[in-house]
Amino acid sequence: MTHARIAVVYHSGYGHTARQAAAVAEGAGQVAGTEVLLLEVEEADGRWNDLLVADALIFGAPTYMASASAAFKAFQDATSRLVMTKGFVWRDKIAAGFTNSGGQSGDKLSTLMQMALFAAQHGMHWVNLGLPPGNNTSTGSAEDLNRLGFFLGAAAQSNADQGPDLAPPPSDLATARHLGRRVAEVTAQFLRGRAAA
Repeated sequence: MTHARIAVVYHSGYGHTARQAAAVAEGAGQVAGTEVLLLEVEEADGRWNDLLVADALIFGAPTYMASASAAFKAFQDATSRLVMTKGFVWRDKIAAGFTNSGGQSGDKLSTLMQMALFAAQHGMHWVNLGLPPGNNTSTGSAEDLNRLGFFLGAAAQSNADQGPDLAPPPSDLATARHLGRRVAEVTAQFLRGRAAA
């Protein structure tokens, strides 16, 4: 059995994105042979070696003012000095992303694109959500997976007047679990292919 190491690296300003990150990690952990590290970006300074040995990195951040939060951006910027200059050491890792905001759109696509470009700069392989849009027909509902209709990664929406005990809603957390599971499956396939080659 292929053993895959997946790190979920995220920032959460108010706790909503932390719930989404936990769901991503839970989904990844559902795939046999997967070891999951859940890591806040504030802890990354002492954990660069853990990220180096990970086979996949799933990035998460809230969307603030049409981009990832400042704390997540600081983590991205730090990789220029601490990862890229060490010899492109994240090259050929698997990558994916997720984000949360108060609005149903909330310009979350901008944050997912920022993450995908960040992964590309490190030579990583981006994994998309792999779900059709939910809640887009007369028979759909807000309980559908991918109810917000994103493709590049997992998106969640948390009402601005609700705390992380109530938001994001169950369907968005289920979508996050789907992303984690998908990344773990793709990573296992990638590692088996690499071993066979």
